[in-house]
Amino acid sequence: QVQLVESGGGLVQAGGSLRLSCAASGRTVSNYAMGWFRQAPGNEREFVAVSIYSSTVYADSVKGRFTLSRDGAKNTVYLQMNSLKPEDTAVYYCAASRVWKGVLPKGYDYWGQGTQVTVSS
Repeated sequence: QVQLVESGGGLVQAGGSLRLSCAASGRTVSNYAMGWFRQAPGNEREFVAVSIYSSTVYADSVKGRFTLSRDGAKNTVYLQMNSLKPEDTAVYYCAASRVWKGVLPKGYDYWGQGTQVTVSS
């Protein structure tokens, strides 16, 4: 079993940056698909980015602004968010799956508790 804990959320001004962290425990997740999702009030949970092995895929809405990285030694996944926009405001969730299951939330087996990101204008 995998436990995930996100951190790094907060309030930032439009155009600013935040770095989210997702610390995994229970198992080594080096071979897992690791994804970031977000959910704004009243909206469905949406895909942000996912990484498996050496490949990373981003949602069009964040491409060029967000970067997912992984630190195998720390069993931790990061999401560097630059040039933040008010529409990026959401609860951000880290998710993991041992098997590649695409970009739908239902394809992921393990989830963190979420961390709030608020971008003010």
